[in-house]
Amino acid sequence: MPNILLIDDDPTFCLMLRTFLQKQQYNVQTAYTAEEGLRLLKAEPFDLVLTDFRLPDRDGLELLSQIHVYSPEVPVILMTTYADIRTAVRAIKMGAFEYITKPINPDETLLTIKKALQKKAGEPAGKARAGASGEFAFVSGRSPEAAKIEEYIALIAPTNMSVIIEGESGTGKEFVARKIHLSSKRHDKPYVAIDCGALSKDLAASELFGYVKGAFTGALNNKEGQFEAASGGTLFLDEIGNLSYEVQVQLLRALQERKVKKIGSTTDLEVDVRIIAATNEDLVQAVSRGEFREDLYHRLNEFKINTTPLRERTQDILQFADHFLQQANQELERHVTGFDTEAALVLENYAWPGNLRELRNVVRRSVLLAKSDRITLQELPPEIIEPATTFVSTATATPDPAMPTDLRTAAGQSEKELILAMLERVKYNKTKAARLLNIDRKTLYNKLRQYNIEA
Repeated sequence: MPNILLIDDDPTFCLMLRTFLQKQQYNVQTAYTAEEGLRLLKAEPFDLVLTDFRLPDRDGLELLSQIHVYSPEVPVILMTTYADIRTAVRAIKMGAFEYITKPINPDETLLTIKKALQKKAGEPAGKARAGASGEFAFVSGRSPEAAKIEEYIALIAPTNMSVIIEGESGTGKEFVARKIHLSSKRHDKPYVAIDCGALSKDLAASELFGYVKGAFTGALNNKEGQFEAASGGTLFLDEIGNLSYEVQVQLLRALQERKVKKIGSTTDLEVDVRIIAATNEDLVQAVSRGEFREDLYHRLNEFKINTTPLRERTQDILQFADHFLQQANQELERHVTGFDTEAALVLENYAWPGNLRELRNVVRRSVLLAKSDRITLQELPPEIIEPATTFVSTATATPDPAMPTDLRTAAGQSEKELILAMLERVKYNKTKAARLLNIDRKTLYNKLRQYNIEA
């Protein structure tokens, strides 16, 4: 009987979910804090961890990192509200198996748990996770922007050049990286993805380079670093701009000398790795601010690819939506054939701040809720319908002369207003504002500079 650890600070919810899962022949233990959950995880083996994202003593990203230290092979499913989805996407990049939104759907939750346990049973412990964007390995789109990316991939893939991929979160940067790898001469070698934004200064060195037994308290066995795991293949460094300055120095040495030294070791280990880095910020500006080493930037920037946000390639939206619908049909054992006219119009006119991953989740949820063979407005989340239908209903109205007509400008203006409103709400406490906006403080400071906000 699979052993599941459930971590949530709501005792009533824990009792409800535990009762449901026990009826499905699962053994469930509950914890109401992250600390209590980690204590249970150290004491006995679990097959799966199901945890709320917001806990009283720490958030899901921090907890996820600690779970992977103690039990790297245990899949983790996050439970989150709709407002936390962007952060949940980061958690998936860090190695979470999946996330489900609250209030949870019992059938969807059960299906996700079964898939996680099946994947765990099929993968040897300690296997390097290839990253979560395999779900995007599908269609490339019909837009000119998509065609340009395909052209660049075909051009750069056969070489060993390092690549920087720039673009907003969820625009498929890891999809591009994976396609470069699969089209390269290294395609039959490992592809390893790591989210640099989730690595603290201390954790980054052990994760990237590994350590030997006894190197520090808690180092009970030798650990293979990601450079070593990717040797011969490709190492994808996501959100590389978030690496600390000290780790940037170590990374530069590894790239220049093609050697790494495990923590606690006295010998160098030669590695042959192609580096593909991704970022959602402008690294040139980060270099000018002294936040990113210029020599490391030039070492990585042998070729650059920019991924376009979904709101700027609207002709691709329905193509992606149709593909996600087919994926959801197969996963959920449904037979939905498409979208009705109103639903399709809403999808095309929504701004998609979460880009491809947000679209995938909306379609997946809608397929699950569909009462007929076509998705209607009734199945779409209100967060999607309201702004899009407002746009549709006013599309024929006389434009306001003061209203920006450029979509990029309009999106930026909306983001700026949201940041200003949040800062005022929390009395300009930047730490609290960043947490409520589901971004880190560094990203908030970048946005303040970008929009010339004095706070």
